[in-house]
Amino acid sequence: MGSTRPLGTASSRTAAAWCGHCGAMGLAATPPSGSGSSVWCAFCHRLTRIEQRQRGVGDSATATTVALAVASPPWPPTLSAGREIPPGYPKIRGKKRALVVGVSYTGAAHELKGTVNDVAEMRRLLVGKFGFPSGCILEFTEKERDPSRVPTRENLLLAMRWLTEGCAAGDSLVFLFCGHGVQEVDLKDDEVDGYNEALCPADFEQSGVILDDEINETVVRPLGRGVKLHAIMDTCHSGTILDLPYLCRLSRTGYWQWENQFPGGTGKRPNGGLVISISSCRDDQKSADTSGFPESASIGAMMDSFIAAVEAEPGTTYGRLLSAMRARIRDGHGSCRLPGRLGSYVRRMIPPSGVQEPQLCSSEMFDIYRKPFLL
Repeated sequence: MGSTRPLGTASSRTAAAWCGHCGAMGLAATPPSGSGSSVWCAFCHRLTRIEQRQRGVGDSATATTVALAVASPPWPPTLSAGREIPPGYPKIRGKKRALVVGVSYTGAAHELKGTVNDVAEMRRLLVGKFGFPSGCILEFTEKERDPSRVPTRENLLLAMRWLTEGCAAGDSLVFLFCGHGVQEVDLKDDEVDGYNEALCPADFEQSGVILDDEINETVVRPLGRGVKLHAIMDTCHSGTILDLPYLCRLSRTGYWQWENQFPGGTGKRPNGGLVISISSCRDDQKSADTSGFPESASIGAMMDSFIAAVEAEPGTTYGRLLSAMRARIRDGHGSCRLPGRLGSYVRRMIPPSGVQEPQLCSSEMFDIYRKPFLL
């Protein structure tokens, strides 16, 4: 089942029950009334189904039965594959198209304030700097009047299909997601850290999250030769959220190398195309807003650093872009900072603990300091 994070003590009735939502052990002793095979997680307070699995112990032939809380409540399977593309979606012309999503979770305790601004800023950048036709950008926010453009799980899966459908060599695609992200226990044993990453649509508490496996299947694997997709993911736990084969490890001194996330496996690669993701943090980190950037509007810290880096250096490379984003986030973190060159050096070499670090993943390896960043 991969690595786990035991954060509590399970009750006698649900011994060794691991939550599929947050990965913690410590589920409620008594299932909710009428749920039968479901329990509440004592840590994330979400309902998960219990399944009995056999698991070997040590080198012996014996096995113990453990209760596994699977993060898949009984919501219906996705219907997006059988649905027609809504007539209100852009009719594709030209070689560039984009899907930009900002989820606010309006009225919820976990409401986000800046995601609508993220979408507006990304549209401005795509149209003004990279020549995307305004009519080829599909926007999703909770302020949209068209119900097919509200960022629900079903609508998002359908829009992701719209993004890649009918692509041809020379096409450039962009997928922006700004919202919440979570990790869930990996049941397929294909994750290095034992956890899947997932996006939270506006209705995730009712309809479920969108797992990295689903994202990969929808927007990565269909891409044919000559098609390029950039995914800009401003969400917690987003480092490898497209399940791309290669993760770039970049040190604070500029040394870099590609790390293979799926040794010996090729099933999650595009069909000849190129996919590159720029995400707001490592898989084990959380993203922040721009509370450390008093001169910024209410947008995500990742989007703030991304836009600033792109606009500051036209023709920048992926390596310089990533380094500039990380430096801006480090410099904007906290209020107690040393002034001048000494402070700049300290922030660069010893960043504050827990500060998010934007990540770069790709379906192919390349020289990050030679390849120009171009959408």
